Amino acid sequence: MGRLLAVKIGFAGAGNMAAAMARGWAAAPDGPEAMLFCDLEPERAAALAAETGGETRATLPGLARDVDVLLLAVKPAALEAVAAEIGADSPPILSVLAATPVAKLAEAFPGVPVLRVMPNQPAEVGAGVLCYVEPDAEMPAEIASRLVTLLGQLGHTVALAEEDLDAAMAVMSCAPAYVALFAKTLAAAGTAEGLSNQLALELVSDTLEGTARLLAVKDPDAVIRAVAPPGGATEAGLEALAAGGFSRALEAAVEASLERFR
Repeated sequence: MGRLLAVKIGFAGAGNMAAAMARGWAAAPDGPEAMLFCDLEPERAAALAAETGGETRATLPGLARDVDVLLLAVKPAALEAVAAEIGADSPPILSVLAATPVAKLAEAFPGVPVLRVMPNQPAEVGAGVLCYVEPDAEMPAEIASRLVTLLGQLGHTVALAEEDLDAAMAVMSCAPAYVALFAKTLAAAGTAEGLSNQLALELVSDTLEGTARLLAVKDPDAVIRAVAPPGGATEAGLEALAAGGFSRALEAAVEASLERFR
């Protein structure tokens, strides 16, 4: 099958989020034409390249020279040093740097089109949520469309005003860890009652997937009412969750994440 976009994408950084996006693009039927990797730990870049059928480059200038789009996935504190090393000839940039607004990226890469995006881990399986800052009029429409189309191969894209990005990250970027902890805990409870851990986790995972599909067409309260009639077992479970501070704990998690983002 032909590629939707004949794009060579370079990864400046090969950490967890870059790896998730690379795996997602590698599995996409119309993913990038090529993926190239460069990292402070060359063996990490080499391992990711081997896994995804990509290539490595020893230097950031060499990476930038050989690609059409640069995925910036370094630590935010390294932004200025990386920009100085790449120089003025950078291709358009996708930035996944946390706590690094568009204005700061534009200052580091003057004249270079930059799209700021915050993906979440399910991008690895093409089911991510990718919140990006709506590009301003200075970015050529063709480049903006190309970058957003590229992101769309990893899941659902959502355009946001930059001031809303932190709140969005707190409920979508961090959430996969919360959901995984919920699944692990619920499966462990099933195991304690005699189920095998594999079966318990399968039951929980399939239920989470089905519930997500249900929430796409029904309000959360409607789902709760349907599953928890008065006097039933689910009502008893919900009461136990309330007594344990379940809802407040999730609210506190979002608040704690926002403190780090800001």
